[in-house]
Amino acid sequence: MKKYTLKNGLRVVVENIPTCRSVSFGIWVKTGSRNETPDNNGISHFIEHMLFKGTSQRSAKDIADLFDGIGGNVNAFTSKEYTCYFAKVLDQHLPLAVEALADMFFESQFDAEELAKEKNVILEEISMYEDTPDDKVHDEASRAAFGVHSLAYSILGLEERLLDMSSSDLINHMKSCYRVDNTVISVAGNVEDPAVLELLTRYFGAFDNTGAAESTTLPVFQSDYLFHSKQTEQNHICISFPGCSISDEKLYAMILLNNAIGGGMSSRLFQEIREKRGLAYSVYSYHTSYADTGLFTIYAGTAPKQTKDVLDLTVEMMGDLAVNGLSAAELHRGKEQLKGSLILSLESTSSRMNRIGKNELMLGRHYTLDQMLERIDQVTDADIREITSRMLSVPFAVAMVGASDDAAAGLRRDSLVSSSN
Repeated sequence: MKKYTLKNGLRVVVENIPTCRSVSFGIWVKTGSRNETPDNNGISHFIEHMLFKGTSQRSAKDIADLFDGIGGNVNAFTSKEYTCYFAKVLDQHLPLAVEALADMFFESQFDAEELAKEKNVILEEISMYEDTPDDKVHDEASRAAFGVHSLAYSILGLEERLLDMSSSDLINHMKSCYRVDNTVISVAGNVEDPAVLELLTRYFGAFDNTGAAESTTLPVFQSDYLFHSKQTEQNHICISFPGCSISDEKLYAMILLNNAIGGGMSSRLFQEIREKRGLAYSVYSYHTSYADTGLFTIYAGTAPKQTKDVLDLTVEMMGDLAVNGLSAAELHRGKEQLKGSLILSLESTSSRMNRIGKNELMLGRHYTLDQMLERIDQVTDADIREITSRMLSVPFAVAMVGASDDAAAGLRRDSLVSSSN
């Protein structure tokens, strides 16, 4: 992997993979729902949609026809902290993909008619999300953990806010956040660096939008309980704990701990709650890293009559973890699992483009594969215990979507705090 800086200050990371015929190209912008306010929540995701709705040279159909015509893929996503526009094409079509994405990035028109249509599309997306309780509960979990902090904001936004947004609102927000210092371009695949740099200079060399960097505040873990009433066949529950930031030196210990608790079919949660007792079809855990904090979350979907059993078992399992830690076999298996998934992910140009782009945008540094494998191997039982103690140092947060919250409302959220000391 090589890192370059164009004359205008735009950062570029390139990974040449000569054994494949594809190239993945991404434009990463360090802005997302965290950078919004209560009044414009959802604007980052709205901008992402609108960049596909036509430029001064191409209609939305022209953009779709272009990539379909070369057998390529083009898409985008918005997260809490960044937005990414990307394409995957045959190596011979990279110049066309770069030119088209640059056209979308710089020349999108934000036409009022297209804006109105896309508002409706996003409102339908929000409605679909609201009708999916096992998705909805994760937004509620963020709110239970982070309260009114912007990290708790929905990426999709709120209907009443979206209805009020105009083309000028989107353009002004883009001017404020889509800056040279806030942007990274990542390329992975069968490329030659000089040709890529010449191509990027041609289409991005005049990018000169600058401004003051946004300031962000560190959220305080809230340990709240939130219940969203909805007529469902199951109760959907999330229990959340403080996690690790993307730059935390204990991040790999956190990932290994997650794998052991609920990261796969051999995990404690899956084996105890689903396989041994049959109390849930879907039960798992995941960890999300942000720039300055993180969130570890356990999810389960279960029948109302089984909710108390699932919650009690989950809390009991976390208590046992606090006292006894992971076994040597669990730690070893987790390391091998993590190393295997890491190596397998590097077989995809898309995964490599994502990895180097996100690392440059959020960390400004990169680790080689050998360095990452070494960091995984160096995780000790003491690291696992330190992370566990940190997670259980405050009461956990609970979010639930379902018809009744009798079992969850009575849960003692501070019951694990003493176990960690």
